[in-house]
Amino acid sequence: MKKWVPIVSGLLAGFVAATITFADFSKSTNNQAASSSTKSDAEKVYVPFGEKDDYYLFASGGHSGQMFIYGVPSMRHIRTVPVFSPDSATGYGFDEHTKKLMGDYTWGDLHHPAFSETNGDYDGKYMFATDVGNSRAAAMDLETFTVKDIINVPNTSGPHCAAFVTQNTEYMFLPTRFAVPIGSEYKSLDEYSDQYRGVMSAVTFDQDKDKLNVAYQVALPPWSYDLSDAGKKSSADWAVMTTYNTEEATTNLEINASQADRDFIVLFNWKELEKKVADGQYDEVTGQKMIFPEKHKGGIYLVPVAKSPHGVDVTPDGKHFIASGKLAPSMTVFSFEKAFEAVKNKDFAGERNGIPIINYDSIMEREVNPENALGPLHTQFDDKGMAYTTMFISSEIVKWDPKTGETLDRVPVQYSPGHSVAAEGDTVSPDGKWLVALNKIAKDSYLSVGPSHPESMQLIDISGKMKVIQSSPVNPEPHYAQIIKADKIKTIEVYPKDENNKLATYKQDQARIERNGNEVHVYGIAMRSKFIFDAKAKRPDVIEVNQGDKVTIHLTNTDFDEDITHGFAINQYNLNIEVQPGQTNTIEFTANKAGTFPLYCTNFCSALHQEMTGYFLVKPKQ
Repeated sequence: MKKWVPIVSGLLAGFVAATITFADFSKSTNNQAASSSTKSDAEKVYVPFGEKDDYYLFASGGHSGQMFIYGVPSMRHIRTVPVFSPDSATGYGFDEHTKKLMGDYTWGDLHHPAFSETNGDYDGKYMFATDVGNSRAAAMDLETFTVKDIINVPNTSGPHCAAFVTQNTEYMFLPTRFAVPIGSEYKSLDEYSDQYRGVMSAVTFDQDKDKLNVAYQVALPPWSYDLSDAGKKSSADWAVMTTYNTEEATTNLEINASQADRDFIVLFNWKELEKKVADGQYDEVTGQKMIFPEKHKGGIYLVPVAKSPHGVDVTPDGKHFIASGKLAPSMTVFSFEKAFEAVKNKDFAGERNGIPIINYDSIMEREVNPENALGPLHTQFDDKGMAYTTMFISSEIVKWDPKTGETLDRVPVQYSPGHSVAAEGDTVSPDGKWLVALNKIAKDSYLSVGPSHPESMQLIDISGKMKVIQSSPVNPEPHYAQIIKADKIKTIEVYPKDENNKLATYKQDQARIERNGNEVHVYGIAMRSKFIFDAKAKRPDVIEVNQGDKVTIHLTNTDFDEDITHGFAINQYNLNIEVQPGQTNTIEFTANKAGTFPLYCTNFCSALHQEMTGYFLVKPKQ
């Protein structure tokens, strides 16, 4: 087995080395930025008024818990979609649907967005994402850019590398960053190797019911799992994911998790695992169907790779996967076909934790070592099959040919790119026009806003010689992103009228307030520029209840007109929701404060927006 030579002695020295280069490097990149501010470059990113961008860019919002939406090539921020954290601007986490989605959590750490796919291409229907902070997964409907479902994923902690989606959205797989005991039970760290596991979940999404579900889980060894990717075409039944800390260190991971000269890629056949579950080859654990690789043999294999790999990516043709060892200056091109042959012939070099290790030399096609390129992480592809790899420590993007290993081009970025994203770059048919570097540090790129700076996304023209032509600040870090053709997403302009929705009120004379004991239901209307809660009342824009009442307000926006959104807030009651055109939204709360409280529309809707008010009157207890 070949040995890999680390580029530095530990991560710390690498970061120091990278930091030392900032001062000189910034001068050259500033000069480059100045020279690239030409008319031709400006024309490439300019989208005139009345025209629209060619692509949507969906970027993870990290510990904001939100999803950032940009246009490409303009790099204009179009929308922030709340997913795992409350958002007062839209009332996310306040109305009944999103409050249930949020559960008891008040924040999230959104990573690795992934589009639904059909035949290996983005189909523009759904976006999936995971919450590292609280082990959740979410599904977003791209007709409305709203979250339909969130599930808590059991037996796992920090699904960082997910979600990666199979070729026809059969599954999204959620491996875990942090190994924990099954069920997160207390176990001493002295028992780490025996009692801890890195559980991977196979999650399905029912598009008819808009529901996520854990189909089964795999109790992998207690390692950390990072980037993953699903196969394509001839490798469509397979998937790959990186591991680190195969040393099974429990403290000071910066040093102790980087001792061995290699880690592994986990290569697995999800169709075979699916069949195991169908045949009953699993254990029932904490209510989940759990495959234990050392017991339920087959379908899972290990591929040796340079130490601390944080990137593994499948080529658009589905024939190869490329892995990058962060602590070694090389990318390795592996052959799926050779891997299948090795599995068939049991061409193994031992095993770990009951999982066979495929002979490295049998499936490795080439190791690629671009000169002076340090810290390779993640790879994207263009329409010609060329690879673009982020170099975290040398702060650049390197273009190279997977078939020959030849370095074709390189461009510096500011600074420390983790991921990058190419136009349709994770599909079977990338577009090959744009690539965006997602940089961890911006440092001196923008006007100062104090000690903490925004990160940056840099747009790179890859249609010819690579060139950075646009830079956009973003905060917090854009950990991962995907770019989809704009014409694939078909949004609705208004919610259609649903006469079967018993909570909806479309006619003014049907607005009413109903009381049943201490429960009050309000069936109201929001329209330009007034609220109607009780059409028969002397003051139809007033809600009057008793202190202690449980109040439920079903509010329908009867303005079936694009972009006429209404808000609903009650002063001093810490409540705000948003109601889109044609939508009915519901909010529940207890009227626990007696008094007089103005209510008003929080979203500008018309020339008389300020006049769209009313009162919430709460009679004190006798």
